[in-house]
Amino acid sequence: MSQRQRMGNQPMIVLSEDSQRTSGKDAQSMNITAGKAVAESVRTTLGPKGMDKMLVDNGGSVVVTNDGVTILKEMDIDHPAANMIVEVSETQETEVGDGTTSAVVIAGELLDQAEELIDQDIHATTVAQGYRQAAEKAKEILEAEAIEVSPDDRETLINIAETAMTGKGAEGSKDLLAELVVDAVLAVQDDDGIDLDNINVETVVGGSIDNAELVEGVIVGKERVDENMPYFAEDANIAVFDGAFEIAETEIDAEVNVTDPSQLQEFIDEEEKQLKEMVDQLVAADVDVVFVGDGIDDMAKHYLAQEGIIAARRVKSSELTAVARATGARVVANLDDLSEDDLGFAGSVAQKDIGGDQRIFVEDVEDAKSVSLIVRGGTEHVVDEIERAIDDSLGVVRSTLLEGHVLPGGGAPEAELALQLRDFADSVGGREQLAVEAFAEALEVIPRTLAENAGLDTIDSLVELRSQHDSGEFGAGLDAYTGDVIDMEAEGVVEPLQVKTQAIESATEAAVMILRIDDVIAAGDLAGGQVGDDDDDGPDMPGGGMGGGMGGMGGMGGMGGAM
Repeated sequence: MSQRQRMGNQPMIVLSEDSQRTSGKDAQSMNITAGKAVAESVRTTLGPKGMDKMLVDNGGSVVVTNDGVTILKEMDIDHPAANMIVEVSETQETEVGDGTTSAVVIAGELLDQAEELIDQDIHATTVAQGYRQAAEKAKEILEAEAIEVSPDDRETLINIAETAMTGKGAEGSKDLLAELVVDAVLAVQDDDGIDLDNINVETVVGGSIDNAELVEGVIVGKERVDENMPYFAEDANIAVFDGAFEIAETEIDAEVNVTDPSQLQEFIDEEEKQLKEMVDQLVAADVDVVFVGDGIDDMAKHYLAQEGIIAARRVKSSELTAVARATGARVVANLDDLSEDDLGFAGSVAQKDIGGDQRIFVEDVEDAKSVSLIVRGGTEHVVDEIERAIDDSLGVVRSTLLEGHVLPGGGAPEAELALQLRDFADSVGGREQLAVEAFAEALEVIPRTLAENAGLDTIDSLVELRSQHDSGEFGAGLDAYTGDVIDMEAEGVVEPLQVKTQAIESATEAAVMILRIDDVIAAGDLAGGQVGDDDDDGPDMPGGGMGGGMGGMGGMGGMGGAM
């Protein structure tokens, strides 16, 4: 007896009424289109002549940026496959700090090439296998061709920092900013590596980008707690106290009956005495400045000011750690344990005005393992974009110092990979060969997009680029300003090896994951619209499948057409 007969010819319902299911080529097509649409939305930002995006959220706050990962985060994308491409940019940002747009554009192009192969009845698994082989070979080629960099090669490090800033808001002052970035990274480098959390970027609205400066020390975002304290301490001994300069309250509710005023006075006198003893402990240890993680009692402020000690309260834990790291102090949790060995030293501790706010500058330290970069700009949007450019720049300098290898920029590595992967495809058996060729074709999207964004003829640019790489010129890349194909290494346009290898690795993994999905079962409605691009003709999402308006990328309030 068949299943249908046993059930009395009633169809068996497995999914709920609200569920949607898309299978086979429809599912692949929907996911591929979503991924391509995400890549298209950031493609015009690539390169020195890339354009910016203005993103407006439902609350009206505006972000103007050229940074791929920032754009994709702000766009509030709903479609699950599209989000896999967004994750590529986030991985790239976390691992290397730059190359987010390149990684997403490559992922989108890999999907585009794969769609053509699937339309030719090549199975998605075959395409995935070919892509993996090509990615592995690409990494081998890049590692073999990479240029070694010495940590002492300051000029190359500055060139790397400048390349990361090119095309962003900081480009006008990239010479100055690149030097500050390199100095900052070298200052915080230690035996454990390079922790960029030790570089604090302070943004100030007002002044010019050229007014940026590096403080080899810490800027504490507080001011002294009492007007009677000194503004400045020279050759200062510094205590870092992660506690409260107050009388500890009882852990249980207690009631005290006072029968006459003298008893109340005794309580007050005893509290004052205890606070005075706490201050005396600092005086005995010869402390000039104290940074306190919690509150400071009003009476304690008075005693501290009387002793000429500068104090700041409710200092963030991260700033306490930074002060300790910069000055050589140890963070203490109990003043009873404080000794001179716990103190740090700074040649100068001073309260200064920065952008209309009072901050305490801890400078002139012996070995500044924690530093602060002050970045200025004419408007808040400008300052925010400069900060993003500096973050990228810090990431690539760190990556270079840790890995020690760089590649030429300007699309040179991608052009070389396309050339060598086409040769490699001949040695790959079966239909995977077509996927390897498609991978090579996909990588050329980078030089092609650089040419497009610079207003150059893409065909002429690619032909010239291929010709020079055929002649063995590995460093030949596209100069977006002149349209010429030049030696990028000689021009000082270089980026870390890891930027490229990570971009290829994560783009391939995301593309392969999307290609291998042949069934999409959604618990609710995947209704939506369109992801727009800069020409306002973004690809429509099949099956209405974009989760509440990929047309506007989710909550961006119709940003789709504006992108």
